[in-house]
Amino acid sequence: MALKAASTRSSTMVQRLPITQARINLGALVKRVHLNKEYFILEKDGIPVAAIMDVDEFEDYLELQDPRVRAIIKKGHQEYLAGKSRPAEELLRELQQRKRGKVTRRRSA
Repeated sequence: MALKAASTRSSTMVQRLPITQARINLGALVKRVHLNKEYFILEKDGIPVAAIMDVDEFEDYLELQDPRVRAIIKKGHQEYLAGKSRPAEELLRELQQRKRGKVTRRRSA
């Protein structure tokens, strides 16, 4: 695939290219988006008009637009700040002990 697009170098690859070039290489673009988690900004006459991203990430984005989901995240963050959380390893140990019949829960707060 001969895509010569300007990119910004960071942990996330963002490629900018004309829609006409994207149309020609759509299959390859979709493969790169899905496998490499790259992003493409499509331009018409040099103006950004659309973007392509992996569907899993897009679904996460849409979910975060739901006020109920944002409220749950906010509540969880507040509980974390209040010290109402514990490391996942501790929880997993407790679950394994319960499974074996040894219920000993330690909580430091």
